[in-house]
Amino acid sequence: MKRVVVTGMGIISPLGDDVETFFDALLAGASGVRPHEFAWGTRLVAPVLSDIDTPFPRIKRLAMDRTTQMALLAARQAIAQAGLAIAENESTQAATGIYWGTAMGGAGTLENAYRELFIEKAARLRPMTIVAAMSNGATGQIGIDFGVHGPSYTYSSACSSSAVAIGEACRAIRFGLVERAIAGGADALLNFGVINAWASLQTLAREDPAHPETSCRPFAADRSGFILGEGAAALVLESEESARARGAVILAEVVGYGNTTDAVHITQPDAAGQSRAMTQAIAEANISPDQVQHINAHGTGTVVGDVIETNAIKQVFGAHAHAIPISATKALHGHVMGATGAIEFIAALQSISRQAVPPTAHLTQPDPQCDLDYVAAGMRQVEGLEIAMSNSFGFGGNNVALIARRYRA
Repeated sequence: MKRVVVTGMGIISPLGDDVETFFDALLAGASGVRPHEFAWGTRLVAPVLSDIDTPFPRIKRLAMDRTTQMALLAARQAIAQAGLAIAENESTQAATGIYWGTAMGGAGTLENAYRELFIEKAARLRPMTIVAAMSNGATGQIGIDFGVHGPSYTYSSACSSSAVAIGEACRAIRFGLVERAIAGGADALLNFGVINAWASLQTLAREDPAHPETSCRPFAADRSGFILGEGAAALVLESEESARARGAVILAEVVGYGNTTDAVHITQPDAAGQSRAMTQAIAEANISPDQVQHINAHGTGTVVGDVIETNAIKQVFGAHAHAIPISATKALHGHVMGATGAIEFIAALQSISRQAVPPTAHLTQPDPQCDLDYVAAGMRQVEGLEIAMSNSFGFGGNNVALIARRYRA
């Protein structure tokens, strides 16, 4: 089987619009959470504040949801870093695939269409409503933008969507189905309907009146939920042979992927299902549990979820669980739903590259039931960091663990 390496990364996030800026903000504990004014009211969210319209001509924007715009911008960054010119060579076009994740696709476009139809009584909806709203809108536009002729897949498994996309892309490369892939995910769910639906489920964090940016507090005793964010992240994955043949700079190697289903409850997580995913990833990586040196946790900040994940990590790693520095970065960039897995995997890759792990921000009151090393006192240098895991768990009971390691030729 082929080795799978990373040659490009891109990100559009509440903490910045390139990988280095994003990770610098994580290490500094800078929060992208803020009260944001929408046309319909002010809500505590983690928005992307940069201009994502200008890079696209108006005629192209008409066919794209905000989700797709951010997806394309992240993919362009990753492709540029990888130094790929896919459309210049037919064999390269055919050997490249797209593996993309999204929780709800063009949800903003769909909500706008319903408002125009039912509230404003529009006689006719915008002609490009369907193509902008469809879940594979980003996949299609990425293919057009770069001239990809290989397979394309859109995965939707709630919060684990982009982690699934990365894992499945790795398997396709490993088994020779494609030579390289654009993999990642995007979601832009900061709209009236989605925010209020999540609020009804009682999963959103209570706003701290004095310091609203600290309202999401994973693994803390005073945690109350997560903050919705938006964004996109993309990676270029390649076979080692492909990357070395064209002289690409190899950033890391992806060595493990586990994917399981709880089969217990549609919203409540299950420690056994999560531990099975982590165990699968460790087995595929051909390492022992005590070789994992860092975990970017799913860590949503929900009362039930954080205890379940803590217990799952203990089941997999035993005594070694207490020796692993664990980061929960959603406290800073928000929960970006289908994009979160890719965003947090990039954070894990950067931890390996920088030999430093981000803090689990706002963890000032530890929960006795969450008693692992959650890096509560600011970023931490971890010299010799070679192997990191990233966890992503989604409603519906889907669990994904990804493992990366420093590349060694």
